[in-house]
Amino acid sequence: MSFQQGLSGLSAASTNLDVVGNNIANANTVGYKQAQAQFTDIFANSLDGAGSSRTQIGIGARVATVAQSFNQGDIAPTNNPLDIAINGQGFFRMSDNGVISYSRNGQFRLDGNGFLTDANGTNLTGYAAGADGNIDSSRPTLLKLSTSDIPPKITSTFNLGFNLKSDATAPEVATFDANNLRSFTDTNSGRFFDSLGNEHIFTYYFQKSDTTANTWNMYASVDGAVDPTTGVPIGVTLDGAASVTLTFDSNGILTAPSAPFDVSVDFATIEPTLGAGSPMVFALDITTATQFGPAFGVNLAQGDGYASGRLAGFTTAADGVIQGNYSNGQNRSLGQVVLANFVNPQGLNPIGDGRWIETPSSGQPLVGQPNSGTLGTLQPSAVEAANVDLTSELVKMITAQRMYQANAKTIETQDAVLQTLVNL
Repeated sequence: MSFQQGLSGLSAASTNLDVVGNNIANANTVGYKQAQAQFTDIFANSLDGAGSSRTQIGIGARVATVAQSFNQGDIAPTNNPLDIAINGQGFFRMSDNGVISYSRNGQFRLDGNGFLTDANGTNLTGYAAGADGNIDSSRPTLLKLSTSDIPPKITSTFNLGFNLKSDATAPEVATFDANNLRSFTDTNSGRFFDSLGNEHIFTYYFQKSDTTANTWNMYASVDGAVDPTTGVPIGVTLDGAASVTLTFDSNGILTAPSAPFDVSVDFATIEPTLGAGSPMVFALDITTATQFGPAFGVNLAQGDGYASGRLAGFTTAADGVIQGNYSNGQNRSLGQVVLANFVNPQGLNPIGDGRWIETPSSGQPLVGQPNSGTLGTLQPSAVEAANVDLTSELVKMITAQRMYQANAKTIETQDAVLQTLVNL
């Protein structure tokens, strides 16, 4: 009598129950991939003289492999901006003291040194960003997000676009006085930044000529600094003079000045204790100005400077670029998450903690930026749930239980037959 079939069946059923139980236990594990026990039959190696055995009976079953399914799991939103879900193919590339592994668990955090790690302290790798925000995609390295303030940038250019009303009347007072509304036609203001990141108000005035058609005089003041007696701005010059003459043609197009000109600000005169670099010079570009029928209006007032900024938050793009959002309204790239894919993901070897390592069967990793080639995209503030179908697993568990019972029954039957034989 042979008990081999029943014993092998019990072993296979027990392993199947273990696999199903592990799937159920990890139903809430982020990035977990469902496993499935795959079986094969067992035959003796003896063959007849013809090289085959037509009457040979198998001696049971065994587990050939426990394969994981890398199907996409559901993506669930979270409140952590550093949580990242992969939508599509690919794995996060992790480094544990130089030992590379791969994961689908995108629950990341910053450690005390600014490195992105998972809950076990394993580092996420990617492309680093320089101080200027440019990504170095030559090789992946440990991702470190700088939390330092960004320094201020002095204004070097200021673009000003506006329309002056063509049929506006010349002011009543011919001599410009910043304190006298009757001495200029229109006014508005913008802002610029000095070498220390201090914000300054740049006020500009337009005075239509009462003698020459299509001609205007432009004046400017900084932080409202004017001579209290004459109302003439102090500490600022336009193209080396107190004012600039604007000339338009009969079609309302600006003909002079035809190029940006320098605005010079003498902070030693305006604010002696400020400490910023002085004189400060920036280029004022008004070449898009027009003189049409509609009322005066400004459509562009933008300089390239900004104050210093403190990191206020992170955002991750679909291509893996992590942007730092700063309190001064600026954004800067801090790094880029990379993904890795394999020719045969089934060949990866699981090592626990939601990570796998490559094997000869998996092939070499294909590393690149997300949303390129076969690599999926990233979704920030979200995680990928386990791809375990609980309903299916419960049905599998019932089936495995019945299989275990049936194999136990074959052993019981074999025992009964053997007992009958002994009793003869």
